[in-house]
Amino acid sequence: MSCLAVSSEEITQQEGAPKARSSHAVAVVGSKAYVFGGEFEPRVPIDNKVHVFDLRQRSWAVAESRGEIPSARVGVAMTAAGNTIFVFGGRDEQHQELNEFFSFDTVTGEWRLLSAEETSPPHRSYHTLAADKQGENIYTFGGCGKAGRLNDLWVFNIESSTWKKLPESSTLAPRGGPGLAIVNGAVWVIFGFCGDELTDVHRFDIASQTWEEVQVSCSSLQKPIGRSVFGTSCVGNKIFLYGGEVDPSDLGHLGAGAFTDELLVLDTEKLVWEKPRLEGKHPGARGWYAAAGFENSMLVYGGNSATNDRLDDMFLLSVRA
Repeated sequence: MSCLAVSSEEITQQEGAPKARSSHAVAVVGSKAYVFGGEFEPRVPIDNKVHVFDLRQRSWAVAESRGEIPSARVGVAMTAAGNTIFVFGGRDEQHQELNEFFSFDTVTGEWRLLSAEETSPPHRSYHTLAADKQGENIYTFGGCGKAGRLNDLWVFNIESSTWKKLPESSTLAPRGGPGLAIVNGAVWVIFGFCGDELTDVHRFDIASQTWEEVQVSCSSLQKPIGRSVFGTSCVGNKIFLYGGEVDPSDLGHLGAGAFTDELLVLDTEKLVWEKPRLEGKHPGARGWYAAAGFENSMLVYGGNSATNDRLDDMFLLSVRA
């Protein structure tokens, strides 16, 4: 059993909260969480507004937006670097995969289309996006493409405003809904769905530009079961992973599969899975939610439930000193 102590706090939200949703994205800049995309009814995008939650004041607002505003979409990925949020891909109202790449300036409220079609990675949804700690590069991996699931890794350099495809792995199966994290000089790809829920972990060393499938031991007697459509965040050298779908619905995206309420923590130095006990109000089983790091915490917002009802609650899972 892990000795890591993690507390869970449900955030009481004031009036003005967005509609419940899943398949959306969230990124944190400073003490504000920015929410974009998602669905309330399966496969129907809700809106293209930027909803902002102040994590200090515990209040919601809608950001003033101008410029090249993206259309409403589901299965979208988002991350933050400095004061800028980056949004890539997703699926539109006609259920078509997209490959537009946008930036949103959280200070000015301006959207910019940075790349699309031939200048972006291939179209996709239910992929992942993450920025390095230096705020210099944005990485995207996998997802559901026009012709099936993907296992490609791309990097966008913010200064040059260009994409580059990175070497592929011969052992990394194409997948949707994986976890992605940048820590210890590597890009980590965790679990996902390839027709089955996966349990593998892969690491791309940024310096050597090489892939490795990582063998991770477990601090408990039971290895984590496979899962997808969960969120990840980093605290130090540890990658936090909460919940996810462990058994897909027979109805596919129209239904609710079986979800887990398990918190997993991957120690990227010791290569050990830890299973800390959550103390406080538990978020419960869910998948297709949005997550982001905030200080020493993982923000968990919304998602889908076992009853196929979309959720609008919010939690902070925090490492206790």
